[in-house]
Amino acid sequence: MKTYSFTQEERLKSRKLIETLFREGKAFSVFPYRVVYLPATLPADKYPVQVGFSASSRHFPRAVDRNRVKRLGREAWRLQKQFLYDHLRGQSRQLAVFLIYTDKKIAPFPVLHQKISVILERLKKETGQNPGKI
Repeated sequence: MKTYSFTQEERLKSRKLIETLFREGKAFSVFPYRVVYLPATLPADKYPVQVGFSASSRHFPRAVDRNRVKRLGREAWRLQKQFLYDHLRGQSRQLAVFLIYTDKKIAPFPVLHQKISVILERLKKETGQNPGKI
């Protein structure tokens, strides 16, 4: 079933889980994003991934710009996430992911859409290689 929604259960909001993610998680960069991920047991069984987005107030002093960057990222994620969800469901795995926007300018949506697709491919590859370890 394809669903293009982005519900509350899919949003990474648990302070404890976010702290664990940054302390123990693995990271990689796909400019303009820095991606931190961690295999985790999530409270919502319906969704295999919880994701959070952030943008630096140092790069974007105006809240309206930070919110726009995060909104564009969430939209690109929402449209393409099913690819990763299907892969993780097939392996009965769950993942916590955090995307940090690192560029100093707001990139156009098509660029972000393409970068999120690269990120999803990379997450699929990295979660699929060591079944016993993750």
